[in-house]
Parts: sequence; structure tokens; C-alpha cells
Amino acid sequence: MRPGRVEICGIDTSDLPKLSHRETLNLIDQAQGGDKTAKDSFLMANLRLVLSIVQRFYGKKESVDDIFQVGCIGLIKAMDNFDTSLNLRFSTYAVPMIMGEIRRFLRDSSSIRVSRSIRDTAYRILQARQKMEADTDTEASLEDVARNLDMPLSEVVYAMDAISNPVSLFDPVYHDGGETVMILDQLSDLKNNDETWLTSVTLSQAMDKLTARERQILLLRFYEGKTQVEVSSEIGISQAQVSRLEKNAISVLKKNI
Repeated sequence: MRPGRVEICGIDTSDLPKLSHRETLNLIDQAQGGDKTAKDSFLMANLRLVLSIVQRFYGKKESVDDIFQVGCIGLIKAMDNFDTSLNLRFSTYAVPMIMGEIRRFLRDSSSIRVSRSIRDTAYRILQARQKMEADTDTEASLEDVARNLDMPLSEVVYAMDAISNPVSLFDPVYHDGGETVMILDQLSDLKNNDETWLTSVTLSQAMDKLTARERQILLLRFYEGKTQVEVSSEIGISQAQVSRLEKNAISVLKKNI
């Protein structure tokens, strides 16, 4: 392997040419004028820029090669629309356009369909956040973005959550060679744990030992909260019978749990 070689998406970055600022502007002028050779040379020389951005999106569900191709589309758009008369560095203009193209691709190909209005809101937030970070050279919080856009923080958080990629509870978060810890293992559920599950199963089995009328009485008494008098009126027996059947049913449950 040659020194300094880095291969990404099947491209050896050590083989990519490097352009000076003046060479970049000249090739853009020629490419915008219809020179196909200049266009190909310019795009090849700037693949390194696309690859550096693609690396930020490693770990996404989509193929890295797909993301790279979308990034190249952003590069072409940046080249076609760049104004060389402003004498700006091309990368300053191209990076936001390439990242925007990739983010739109990831957003539109998400497995969860999000409404157009929410996606547009999220895109505005991403653009504002990127501009704020470029201006201040510090990471912008969602609170900062909300103030900048004069939007409620809850709306900003909701929009950003909506375009986040879903993850599986069975995705690994740690692996030591022998045991894999999944996201599911890191979650705590005080309601649906082994103890409550076992109690539910035991109670269900005990209820099966009751008669249909006893189950009906317990349902009316303890689930719907009715009095014994109300229960006796509803099922057509005396209050004394309701009391006796209720006591018997509770006794059976205690014996079987």
C-alpha cells in the first residue's frame, strides 16, 4: 500500500489530483462554458471533498455507495451554480450543497414516512444550524436554533426527531467477543418485567378455575367498581348470593396464586 493511501467507496484518494484556487476557478469557468473535459477533470479533483463529507454519514442504514453518488450530484450542482466572479473558495459554497443533497436523500428514503411540512421544517432547522455553526465556529444547540428561527423549542425538537433514523431494539451497542449487549438490554421497564409477567400468567390460570358467574361478579365489582347491590340488580340474584359468590371466588384465587 502506498504511503498516504486511503480508499473510500472503492476510490483511492492518493490518485486524486489537487487543484489550486486559481486552477479551480478556471476549470469551473470552462465547465460552465460547456467544456466536458474540464468538467470531468474538475469533478475528479473534487471527489476528495465529497468523500470527506460522506464519512460523516457512516453508520446510516443506506449504502455508503448510494450516499457517495448523491454527494456527487450535490458536487455537480455546486459546480454548475458557483459564481467565480465572487472569488470565493469553492469548498465554502459546495460543502453545504453536498450535505443538503445527502440529507434530503436520507430524509426522503427513511422507512418512516414523514409529512412534507415537517421535513421542510427540519431542513430549515438543519440549514440554520449549519449557518450558525459556520458563523460562530461552535456547536449550536436546538435552543439556539429555535431562538434564531423564532420557533417554539418543542416544534424544533419534534421536527428533528421525525427525521431521525429508527433503530432496532436488537441493534448491538457493545460486543466483547463473547457477549453482545443490545439496546433492549439497556432499557428498563418497571411495568412489563419478569415478576409482573409471572403474576399475570398465574392470575389468568387461577381465573380459569372460577365459574363464569364468579368471573362476571369479580369483573363488575373490582374492574367496573360496582357495589354488591348494583351487581345483584344487574345479574338478577340477591345481594347475599353476590356476597357469597364473591367470597368464594376470592378464596379460590388466593388458593391458586
